[in-house]
Amino acid sequence: MLNIYLLPVGSGRFELYSEPPEEHSSIEPRDGPFRRTFHGLGERWRETVQSARRRDRAAGRLKRWRDWSVCRVAEMIAEQRTLWSIRNEAAASFVYPSDLPESIALARRDRMLVHARRHHGIWTILDGTLLAASGVFMLIPGPNVLAYYFGVRAVGHYLSWRGARQALDRLQWETRAEPALAELGRLVDVPRDARASRVEAIAESLRLPRLVAFFDRAAVPVR
Repeated sequence: MLNIYLLPVGSGRFELYSEPPEEHSSIEPRDGPFRRTFHGLGERWRETVQSARRRDRAAGRLKRWRDWSVCRVAEMIAEQRTLWSIRNEAAASFVYPSDLPESIALARRDRMLVHARRHHGIWTILDGTLLAASGVFMLIPGPNVLAYYFGVRAVGHYLSWRGARQALDRLQWETRAEPALAELGRLVDVPRDARASRVEAIAESLRLPRLVAFFDRAAVPVR
């Protein structure tokens, strides 16, 4: 069963977090043109990301900007994988900090999912429209990076919208309080170097190898 964590990342701030397995989709002969089109976009996008991550100090300003944009979208995709993974699930375990009453944890979860459903629904429409408009750049030689950019964004937001809808309307939830998440919340205000060993230990105890990088990126101390 998929575990969805209510991760504390600041004063009164939480993120829904999980580490679903990597998806490696394949195309079968019976698959339709819609699925084939987006599969092809995904394959070309992965190639574009790999190229962007290979730093070229001699590259021009336009290419550096393009590579930065590609890497930023790749980070966005990683952050949306939790909602993506929910879309095909029938049940999930909701794990929340043990110092938070269950009723409050559930209310926060549902409020975040309602916001996500609306947010990703709007952006699916906007990025889909921009994807269609970017077709004019197919006349320019070379890869149509704008089409890849808006195509991946449109697909990403659509999958996130589906995940939020599934979580709100159909998913069967189990709940579990977790002391390690409560400790993680108390580490938000601790300097990164000082808390590093404890965050790593918590990530290891929860079997979440990518948690450290996500927490360091998302956690915002009280000011």
